[in-house]
Amino acid sequence: MRKLLLAVVLQAAFIPASMAQKSIYHKGWVDFNKNGKMDVFEDPSQPIDKRIADLLSQMTVEEKTCQLATLYGYKRVLKEEMPADSWKNEVWKDGIANIDEELNNLTSHTDDAPTQYSFPYSKHAAAINTIQKWFVEQTRMGIPVDFTNEGIHGLNHDRATPLPAPIGIGSTFDKELVRQAGQTVGREAKALGYTNVYTPILDPARDQRWGRVVECYGEDPYHIAEMGKQMCLGVQEEGVASTLKHFAVYSVPKGGRDGADRTDPHVAPREMYQIYLYPFRRVIQEAHAMGVMSSYNDWNGEPITGSYYFLTELLRQKFGFDGYVVSDSEAVEFLYSKHHVAGDIKEAVRQAIEAGLNVRTNFTMPQTYIFPLRELVKEGKVSMKTLDSRVADVLRVKFKLGLFDDPYVKDPKAADKIVHTAAAEEMATQMNRESMVLLKNANNLLPLDKSKIKNILVTGPLAAETNYAISRYGPSHNHVTSVLDGIKDYVGTSATVTYTKGCDIVDATWPESEIIETPLTDKEQADINAAVEQAKNADVIIAAVGEDVDRVGESLSRTGLNLPGRQLKLIQALQATGKPVVMVMINGQPLTVNWENKYVPAILEAWFPSAESGKVIAETLFGDNNPGGKLSITFPKTVGQIEFNFPFKPGSQASQRGENSWGNTSVNGALYPFGYGLSYTTFEYSNLQVSPESGHSQADVQVTVDVTNTGQRKGDDVVELYLKQELSSVTTYEYDLRGFERVPLNPGEKKTVHFTLHPDDLAILDKNMNWTVEPGKFQVMIGESSQDLKLKKEFVVEK
Repeated sequence: MRKLLLAVVLQAAFIPASMAQKSIYHKGWVDFNKNGKMDVFEDPSQPIDKRIADLLSQMTVEEKTCQLATLYGYKRVLKEEMPADSWKNEVWKDGIANIDEELNNLTSHTDDAPTQYSFPYSKHAAAINTIQKWFVEQTRMGIPVDFTNEGIHGLNHDRATPLPAPIGIGSTFDKELVRQAGQTVGREAKALGYTNVYTPILDPARDQRWGRVVECYGEDPYHIAEMGKQMCLGVQEEGVASTLKHFAVYSVPKGGRDGADRTDPHVAPREMYQIYLYPFRRVIQEAHAMGVMSSYNDWNGEPITGSYYFLTELLRQKFGFDGYVVSDSEAVEFLYSKHHVAGDIKEAVRQAIEAGLNVRTNFTMPQTYIFPLRELVKEGKVSMKTLDSRVADVLRVKFKLGLFDDPYVKDPKAADKIVHTAAAEEMATQMNRESMVLLKNANNLLPLDKSKIKNILVTGPLAAETNYAISRYGPSHNHVTSVLDGIKDYVGTSATVTYTKGCDIVDATWPESEIIETPLTDKEQADINAAVEQAKNADVIIAAVGEDVDRVGESLSRTGLNLPGRQLKLIQALQATGKPVVMVMINGQPLTVNWENKYVPAILEAWFPSAESGKVIAETLFGDNNPGGKLSITFPKTVGQIEFNFPFKPGSQASQRGENSWGNTSVNGALYPFGYGLSYTTFEYSNLQVSPESGHSQADVQVTVDVTNTGQRKGDDVVELYLKQELSSVTTYEYDLRGFERVPLNPGEKKTVHFTLHPDDLAILDKNMNWTVEPGKFQVMIGESSQDLKLKKEFVVEK
């Protein structure tokens, strides 16, 4: 008997710990609280609300408060790559709401986070399972973690599929492709173990000086809503949450200033609803986003992250949001450190949770939020009802994501075949192609004829640069093809490609040199002279100019929008050679390239393209890719015009001349308007039909128009529909974008494009601030840009 008992003990000693705990895993359910029975919250057949109620009834205050904070991942806050014995003494021994950017091998100026677990992809999926397993098996209630990550232009993970910057994505005007991009982001996230992606950004970029223009789809609320809706749908179709940011009125800090400011948006209430809240309302109601991120700023003196009006009345009661709200990092702390509406962190915590915030995020240990919250509950300053409500929102998302049914990545090894596939790469490359916007093409200089060009000079500070393709919020460590290498690869041995940099991105005194010009140094003059000397032997000059990651982005707002540094001097010297100059712009925000537009014959806007940038730019310059992108943001002629956007109120962007006007003291009009973009072919619109021509306010209106490729090349046209209400009870915008379709056409091909105008598309905010469709005449306009309107037709909404 003793020998038998000893044998059993020895056998048990050799059973791995993970196998010894397998008893919590049953067919079809997991015993998260380890009580040996299937509780209601563990039963997949039960309604989610019943499961939430049951789970809440079993949780302690310690466990509830832990579901209201983020733990930033390894290197940001977390010190260990894998679960450690010390975790039993950390606050997350009682669980955690989410772990952000865990083991993603973040690349950033401020905080790189290298890790051995990010690649190969299967290793990361297995690592996430190990961490999730600790929370499921080692905490009392076993509540799974929501693993969050950024993803505005591809998942923010080591070697994930890279996409162009959002401003480039916006320029595609391709809803179907954006849906596919969202699916790619969601699919890769799920395979790697992430369950929640912070995308899309729905902020309208209305001040071109703002550094984060590069991270936005554009300036028009309808366009942003349509693109953001597709990205959100794509992500969530893969079983991953999409968290929208930044709610709300975040993108117009005073003077476009970012960095430590991020405050004081000068936005009237009606404008706030029509421009800044519109994309959030539509994406929440039509795509049912599971997450929203609250922003740093105030509006009308009320900080958003401490505002019941924004986080509860608007978001939940009016828009119907039922996910959870996570704060932008440090937004809670700003209530007392910046806005001074709270005297200390404890009061800031109270204001935020009472307002409707669910999860605090900051680059500090989670107990800096959890401990003050526990004190507030103990003191009765935060009620149990409020606490339970906030926790329930977090749990609801976790239930919807299936984390209480299957908390682990099912097949970690499959990640190696799912992430960054050849098909995903081709999708991303196509998105790069479609983001190209042709701004000027005098005398059809483009596309270049490969057979007629023997010597090419590639110059400019962006020609050999690649850092624009990597950002804090997207994939890292992908190989990037520079413009120089892309052109070399494209022409092969058919032409000689010479390179000289010409100038740096900025000069030594920049940005002061934008207001106090300094003479060129000897080296700067020599660099420009070297480019001019090389140009003498060139058949064509390709100059890659613009900005890099140190010139535009978060905390990098500008006071001027000319090409930085000596770049214009370089362009002027090259233009003076008499050789044809093609200017390729790599930039994250509109630039006031007035001289360049007047004198340089060809200008291609590439924005911040992704890893295939050089390849795609070469394809575009030589005609394999016909640029069909359109500007999703207005290019002003000077910063003195700002704010200068579409849509706009009647007369607000008019010139000084005309009725009741005199004088001539300002530069007027856009350099390039919203919706603008040229092509290597031509298009013609005809047969505009509107049905019914008269109907009631709750009826849809059908619009069709024929578009024909009248040129010699295959190309994409973006058909843009604008809507004008001729008479209304309040002043409305001159006209609004209310439809767009990207249409590929062969030479001579004609297609009929269909639009459906819903009552929401016709609605305005009336005098009582209610969305209303008012009776009267409406004008449908079809155009190639917001200023180039080709066809018009009226319909009537009856009383």
